[in-house]
Amino acid sequence: MKIQINTDHNISGREALAEHAEATVECTLGHLAEHITRVEVHLSDENSDKGGSHDKRCMMEARLAGHQPIAVSDEAASIGQAIAGAAKKLRSSLDHTLGRLSDR
Repeated sequence: MKIQINTDHNISGREALAEHAEATVECTLGHLAEHITRVEVHLSDENSDKGGSHDKRCMMEARLAGHQPIAVSDEAASIGQAIAGAAKKLRSSLDHTLGRLSDR
C-alpha cells in the first residue's frame, strides 16, 4: 500500500505532519493493505489565516485493485483530528465495500 500526502500552502510542519498521516493510515487501514494499492491524503486549511473552528480538512482516497476509488473527507478544529476522522471514515467505507464484495 503506497501512501501519498498532499498539502496546500496554508499547512505548516509538512514533514512531521506527513509522518503522522502515514502512521495513522497504516495503523487504521493496515488490515486492508492487501486490497489497497494506494491511499492519497489531501490536507488543507479552508480558512487560511482567518481562523475559525472546523476549518482543517482531510480528504482521503483509497484505490482498490480492480475497483473504483473510494473517497471520504473530514473537517475538524485541528489537522490531526481531521486525519483521524477521515481515516476512520475510510476504514468503515472500505470494510463495508470489501464485505459486500466477499458476500458475492
